[in-house]
Amino acid sequence: MGLGTALHTTLNGVQALTGWRRALLAFLCGIAAALSMAPVYALPLLAIAMPVLVLLIDASATHVRPLRSAFWAGWMFGFGFFLAGIYWMAFSFFVQAEEFAWMAPFAVTGLPAFLAVFTGGAAALARRFWPDGWRRIIWFAVVFVGFEYLRGHILTGLPWNLTGQALAGSAITAQSAAVYGAYGLSFVTMLLACAPVSFIDQQTNWRGFAKGAGITAAGVLALLGFGALRLVEFTPPTPKAYVRIVQPSISQRDKINPDFWGRNFNANLELSEASGPGDIPLYVVWPENAAPLLNETPSALQALEQALPPKAILIAGAVRREAVGVDGIRFFNAIQIFDRPQRPASAQTDRLRREIIAFYDKHHLVPFGEYLPFFGVLDAVGLSQLTPYGDGGFSAGKGPQVFDIGPSRFAPFICYEAIFPGAIYPKGERPDWLVTVTNDAWFGDSSGPRQHLDQARLRAIETGLPLARAANTGISALIDGNGRILHRLALYENGVIDAPLPAPLAPTLYDRFGDAIFGLMLLAGALIAQWTRPRHG
Repeated sequence: MGLGTALHTTLNGVQALTGWRRALLAFLCGIAAALSMAPVYALPLLAIAMPVLVLLIDASATHVRPLRSAFWAGWMFGFGFFLAGIYWMAFSFFVQAEEFAWMAPFAVTGLPAFLAVFTGGAAALARRFWPDGWRRIIWFAVVFVGFEYLRGHILTGLPWNLTGQALAGSAITAQSAAVYGAYGLSFVTMLLACAPVSFIDQQTNWRGFAKGAGITAAGVLALLGFGALRLVEFTPPTPKAYVRIVQPSISQRDKINPDFWGRNFNANLELSEASGPGDIPLYVVWPENAAPLLNETPSALQALEQALPPKAILIAGAVRREAVGVDGIRFFNAIQIFDRPQRPASAQTDRLRREIIAFYDKHHLVPFGEYLPFFGVLDAVGLSQLTPYGDGGFSAGKGPQVFDIGPSRFAPFICYEAIFPGAIYPKGERPDWLVTVTNDAWFGDSSGPRQHLDQARLRAIETGLPLARAANTGISALIDGNGRILHRLALYENGVIDAPLPAPLAPTLYDRFGDAIFGLMLLAGALIAQWTRPRHG
């Protein structure tokens, strides 16, 4: 059997599948697509899985109910994709296994089942207006990524495992995100992944497949060439400041135990107290919730004043609370900034004591993890125990902020907020650098912390801004505005990163226009795909 005959037989066999065999193939392809992301980065699997999904949608035209057939192929693909992509969230239920382990099977299957509705809906809608030939590839990419955008925004949004995240494992493959952002990167990724079956429609042949695979290869080379051009020049700037990123590597059970808060605080402090870089200011960054109620603990503030280098500015993950009404209290997942308060020049002295001078409250909270939607209903069935600090969990902050403290302006964000493109700082208030604090200890040694790091890299590339990332158990990193990871601390490593703070790059196209370029890409793709009218189904 020749190669062309084998290809013809295989592709026709895929399209001929029905029933559970068709569903199983779609499910396995979803798992394969998830393996294209961290930590496996098996990118060739994406160029197998996505074309198979296209062929399954092609074959839906021969079924009694084409749209339902396409939906279930897309849903099974999505269920496998998200089951393999977000399995790591189950780890969080075993931190306090005696209370929450029973919930893990429901969460690890329920959320993928819900998210798969987006891939199923994309497959059905694409099938409804399915064009012929190569145009169907463009149309499928438009619809699939359009549904990814919806997934990233409705019901507070969950833009985890966007298709373009497969290219975030290295700076060179992700550089084009500076032009059109993470969603635009997903659109390009989908086009390249599906291209091998561009010319395989009603009939399969070797030449058609080779032509489509050639398009994929050319597109990959173009992405690599663009990335290489953006990365070719690297001149370390004269630093205005240094950054010290602290990773204490505290287990999650110890971190959430109030009896160990003092010990945990000291673990961060001991890593922070080495002398600074002379007269150059030093930003010290502590991970998420490193110092609960720091502003209410005079002994901790005094210890900071004595132990931190004289020119150090502490950016610490904390928990903050404030009174509401007569007896109410609201809690916030916060960042608190410890520095000398601003005074008139005549009052400034080197001996002025440092204090908490500013704070940032996390505004994009994790549903069920940090707050409980529909609290009255869910509390009645005993689910209020899922949330920390009070019956309703954390309260949301006012939104993104930029702080002008020390020699440069920075925008802070906390954990989950790093996964949302274009929502890092207020429009028109571009800072000099980004700082994110997180606690991925909930998710163990899994793909979760590694994928979270990749998303932080995309935020740096999209904005052209350096990013300092402090994670309790890792992975902490200092990333430049091109997405190069200059320094990192591995998962579960105890230590610090001491390094000059990189300079910001010029504003990127994505920084200027946000998702508008991505929107134009989808519009152009839809017009091209639907330019001719003949369709199946």
